[in-house]
Amino acid sequence: MAETNETRYRVGGMDCAACATKIDTAVRRVAGVADVSVSVVAGTMTVRHDGSSDLKVIEKRVTGLGYSVSPIVGTVAPAQNHRSHDHHRHDHAGRDHGDHDHEGHDHDHGHAEKEIEGLHGHDRGSIAGPWWQSRKGQLTILSGAALIAAYAFGHLVPAIGSYAFIVAMLVGLVPIARRAIMAALSGTPFSIEMLMTIAAVGAVIINAGEEAATVVFLFLVGELLEGVAAGKARESIQSLTALVPKNALLEDNGQTREVPAESLAVGAIIMVRPGDRISADGVIVSGESAIDEAPVTGESTPVRKSVDAVVFAGTVNGDAVLRVRITAAAADNTIARVVRLVEEAQESKAPTERFIDRFSRYYTPGVVVVAALVAVVPPLFLAGAWSEWIYKGLAILLIGCPCALVISTPAAIAASLSAGARRGLLMKGGAVLETLGKVTMVAFDKTGTLTEGKPQLTDIVAFGLSEAQVLSRAAVLEQGSGHPLALAILNRARADGVPVPPAFELEALPGKGVSGKVGGETLDLLSPSAARERGALDGEKDAGIAVLNDEGKSVSVLLVNRVAAGLIAMRDEPREDAEAGLSALKSAGVKAMMLTGDNKRTAAAVAGMLGIDWRGEMMPEDKQKVVGELKRQGFIVAKVGDGINDAPALAAADIGIAMGGGTDVALETADAAVLHGRVGDVARMIELSKRTMRNILQNITIALGLKAVFLVTTIAGITGLWPAILADTGATVLVTINALRLLRVKGQ
Repeated sequence: MAETNETRYRVGGMDCAACATKIDTAVRRVAGVADVSVSVVAGTMTVRHDGSSDLKVIEKRVTGLGYSVSPIVGTVAPAQNHRSHDHHRHDHAGRDHGDHDHEGHDHDHGHAEKEIEGLHGHDRGSIAGPWWQSRKGQLTILSGAALIAAYAFGHLVPAIGSYAFIVAMLVGLVPIARRAIMAALSGTPFSIEMLMTIAAVGAVIINAGEEAATVVFLFLVGELLEGVAAGKARESIQSLTALVPKNALLEDNGQTREVPAESLAVGAIIMVRPGDRISADGVIVSGESAIDEAPVTGESTPVRKSVDAVVFAGTVNGDAVLRVRITAAAADNTIARVVRLVEEAQESKAPTERFIDRFSRYYTPGVVVVAALVAVVPPLFLAGAWSEWIYKGLAILLIGCPCALVISTPAAIAASLSAGARRGLLMKGGAVLETLGKVTMVAFDKTGTLTEGKPQLTDIVAFGLSEAQVLSRAAVLEQGSGHPLALAILNRARADGVPVPPAFELEALPGKGVSGKVGGETLDLLSPSAARERGALDGEKDAGIAVLNDEGKSVSVLLVNRVAAGLIAMRDEPREDAEAGLSALKSAGVKAMMLTGDNKRTAAAVAGMLGIDWRGEMMPEDKQKVVGELKRQGFIVAKVGDGINDAPALAAADIGIAMGGGTDVALETADAAVLHGRVGDVARMIELSKRTMRNILQNITIALGLKAVFLVTTIAGITGLWPAILADTGATVLVTINALRLLRVKGQ
């Protein structure tokens, strides 16, 4: 099979879905092109081709339609596909990314392209600079000025009034007509530009030149408003890129010097002062500080981090100097990858969006036929006046543009994906977003998903000593160990301020525990079975161990001079928000279940605390089978896990959601990812999906409702040409503004 290459472009000047459709249709006709994905909101186009395509021809097709285009450097590469399962979606586009120029006609690609490669920090917005400096803005101003001049001339010299309006109309119409012809030649005969051109020329023929000029001006104003609105939709996700500082303090031969953040290599050490933003993803090598992660994850309280903790680019160092070892280059830091994923997600289409695209393909020609019949049938068969009915037919042509309808879905989905990303909720595309709202069962992994993933000391039972003395002696034996159970004991000793004197003759007893001497005492911290072998347990102590075991806790027995002095119990405790998160799902009518590889006793104890169904002692393939069973029972299943041992179940589910702190696996393997690992975020994701689908329904209603009203009023002779153009551009602007409401998702 021929190798498929991918080239990614920034496209300027797109501000409604009809633009994307024209570009898509034109580029697909170029020889060697296999697939095209265009995102209006991201301002990008990804072309998959067999390598034989002339990329210059592709660029010429796009510029011929009136848009600016520039390739994003370094994007010609063999196409990589996302994981995709046939029961749903994933027509994802390219892996590479870049910032966007929307109606920004200042193509300083070349050096500038390299500058933005990783950080995307230089988006020029939907309209570069103030709107009046853009090409679209200037054309609108010129058309408006010509219209005012025509009114003035018409008033002063009535004889030339009609010609003045024709000239005023041509000022705005010539560029529109040029785009219409290019679109028709590229395979889109029924573009809004073509409908506009026919309507304006027709209006002049029936002596409605004044109205024709007004309609052209209103059309340009509408396009300008669409451009501004599309820019607003883009700014939300692009503003993430501004979080990454441009410079970093690099340690070099014992000295620190300021360097561009983009130049940092993996493995380099940077110094981060209190109050500074961290300039790259990395691991702390020295220092301890509170890190404010709110900008990246939406986490409201600063997180205390010390040596070996992972930190993200764009987060803020709180109160102490940190030295950080870089783990990802600028192009691969968490923020850059979040932006990239959201952009790619916007290029993939949701089922609703695909349906509307198909619908609009028949809708526009249908409206043209209706307009023709309205213009011709009454004069021919009902003795109607030709000028009156041609006028009505022309107005119907303008009503017929499907812009508002076609943008109704992608605008809402783009706003939703951006709003989610701002809160650490990543969804890979419209199909995922749409399916999430239909989820009826969420299957959670236990360790690290519903629980913290590390054991915590829960109980100290003392025999003859105080609890503090038992804890102190246990901590003595665990000094220097990196085992999770040892760390739980040492953390608790540190938190309680218990003294931990140095031990002598420390010895690990494989499979049993550890022993040592301190202050003349012989100490052993053993498993219950090892303590039983030494005859240190009686019936009462055994009963106490059994009770703790039944609660899903691991128990260690402390012996002092061979006599049982206390029990220490530990368990991986549920996350703080697990209970609240599960109850949020329940109140949304979504069932939850826990699937874990842990023993049944522990599973039952954790599930009992959380009030959730459970299955224990499961291998990864068992989890996959359970997901399959749930789907056969008619559930729409989301599987939530850490993305590694849960991979088979994540793939089998309708939606796989990875929990994790921006790890490669969390971002790349699943359909969706919860960056800051809160259980409640799964319910938030489902709620966001439901709000989005409601928004899309509202948008479709606005788009079709306005057109239906104006269609009736036009035929009845109540409204004319210029209200018809308002019905089109007005609906598009209304739909976009309604979609932008999704950006204001409620906080935590």
